[in-house]
Amino acid sequence: RELWKMELPDYPYRDLSRRIQEARRNAALVDRCSRAAGQYLERQGVSLHTTREFVNNAFLLTEVFKDVMAEAQTDAITINSCMGTIMPMSETTACLPLSLLNDEGYLAFCESDFVVIPSGVLLHYISGKPVFLNDPTYPHGGVVTLAHCTAPRRMDGANYEPAKILTHFESDYGAAPKVEMKIGQPCTNLVPDFASRKWVGFDGTIVGNPALDICRTQIDVRIHGDSMALMEEMKGFHWMTSYGSYMRETSYALKKVGV
Repeated sequence: RELWKMELPDYPYRDLSRRIQEARRNAALVDRCSRAAGQYLERQGVSLHTTREFVNNAFLLTEVFKDVMAEAQTDAITINSCMGTIMPMSETTACLPLSLLNDEGYLAFCESDFVVIPSGVLLHYISGKPVFLNDPTYPHGGVVTLAHCTAPRRMDGANYEPAKILTHFESDYGAAPKVEMKIGQPCTNLVPDFASRKWVGFDGTIVGNPALDICRTQIDVRIHGDSMALMEEMKGFHWMTSYGSYMRETSYALKKVGV
């Protein structure tokens, strides 16, 4: 609120639960979401590896999120307590809904981590593309593996990348996309610090889509720079990634707020 001048209205889970129940009683909406889920799964490059009902419920939850954002007059949402709280009331996970919203041009993040979310807002509006909030690993051999269960598919802002629809990794529940991001794609990676005083950033190239026992969407990024220096300067719990190179623009913008 103080540094980034953001208004942060809180939407209580008790209200969300009531809204989800109302949505389930709307037969026309439930039918529309089921048909939309079917169309999504029939697209080229998509395969289903979880229960179809989880996907149907994810599309219904997406519509609920849109209504919440419309009431707040915003195009951005973040889900706190996204495992233990929302799963029982929605009977799915927030992973696929956040992916869908980002593909539609909204800003939709998990975990409500406002260390990294400002970097996602900034990078989204600089690039005009969806951005990928991710969990980093330690650099190894000039490469760093980045992963999360909420990745957008339209990372270039237009085309859908292939995806497997799996369960959310930690819970083995719900629906989450494993997006196969484009090999050879240049990308921007932002690493904000907890104090919002110093961000690290680096250009990279996507060189792999591994299938490790970590969050579902996984990319190996070749670091254009000193990987040991990056390891020494790793910040925060999360990083932010986009297709394309926007280091110059990000640096210019950050100077305006003294970061």
